Amino acid sequence: MSLKTPVAIHSKLPDVGTTIFSVIGQLSAQHQAINLSQGAPNFPCDPALVDTVSRAMQEGHNQYAAMMGLPALREALASKVQALYGQSYDTASEVLITGSASQGIYMAITALVHKDDEVIFFEPAFDSYAPVVRLQGATPIGLKLQVPSFAIDWDQLRAAITPRTRMIIINTPHNPSAQVLTPDDLNQLAALIRNTDIVVLSDEVYEHILFDGRPHCGMATHPELAARSVIVSSFGKTFHVTGWRVGYCLAPVELMTELVKVHQFMMYAADTPMQVGFAHYLQTPENYLSLNAFYQQKRDRLIALMENSPFRLLPSAGSFFMLASYGHFSDEPDGEMVKRLIVDNGVATIPLSAFYMDGTDNKLIRLSFAKDEATLEAGAAALCAFSH
Repeated sequence: MSLKTPVAIHSKLPDVGTTIFSVIGQLSAQHQAINLSQGAPNFPCDPALVDTVSRAMQEGHNQYAAMMGLPALREALASKVQALYGQSYDTASEVLITGSASQGIYMAITALVHKDDEVIFFEPAFDSYAPVVRLQGATPIGLKLQVPSFAIDWDQLRAAITPRTRMIIINTPHNPSAQVLTPDDLNQLAALIRNTDIVVLSDEVYEHILFDGRPHCGMATHPELAARSVIVSSFGKTFHVTGWRVGYCLAPVELMTELVKVHQFMMYAADTPMQVGFAHYLQTPENYLSLNAFYQQKRDRLIALMENSPFRLLPSAGSFFMLASYGHFSDEPDGEMVKRLIVDNGVATIPLSAFYMDGTDNKLIRLSFAKDEATLEAGAAALCAFSH
């Protein structure tokens, strides 16, 4: 029997319940469904990375790291960004190690967005953006990407910018659409916000997972945008260790100063032994440069396995997701389609409507191919067996 409190609750997020990922996870567990829903690998990380972290623990690296992060790790990150994207960041003041990319996003919005500000982002979107904005007393403005290309409508963005616009949230490679920004997109964005005080919060957690030779067009590749951007990325996504919860932020010193003010009271410092491990692991660039080919093989494998499926797969340019359409054979709401796939076919996916504030339903579901071969084969077989 649960404990009852006499305290009156005035929720800051009265309309927010359990996330769709938890709901689908519980239903999937109940029906022992094959998991193509969760954006987390089900295969092990490199044993050498585990060994490095274990050795760090055994050698006594178990107390607080420096608030900004282990110096060796910040230096390794700055070197990587300089080599790949051409942008220089000061390791002492412009690189911050965080307790996950999610913490970095929360921290950046909390530090830089004020009451009555407006924050523009693009839907479908990762489900944390809008609630975090609302917690600041600000207004989230969700602009819908064009379907099925999931490209930004630049005229729509221009019309949405007001004197109250404080931040624009970018996500590339994009979750859940699996599309990526181009150099032209960056130029369009820079032109729109030039001579304003708008900050760009750039969610780049899939920065090393792009396909078919595409470059990563993150904010650090565009000097004008880098000067007004907070870039957030994730070691967990890059190195198949999402449960370790370590990420990082890059930003000009004036912006980073505000982020650190929040970071020090949220957690002060990220996990020390993991930082030691990542600092060592980044010394071998192949550990992250090989990801494109690794995940492209998985993407292509799922496409081949789904050849006889009733679902139509949309192109996946980056991330470890792919969208599948069913509108050509059914008008069933995507949430019901996902539940039916779990209950009747034993395979879990995610409804795209969960990534819109208003529940927009484009008859699309999201598949994750960050899975081992057996899971991809079993999941694809279940989807191919779906009777419509």
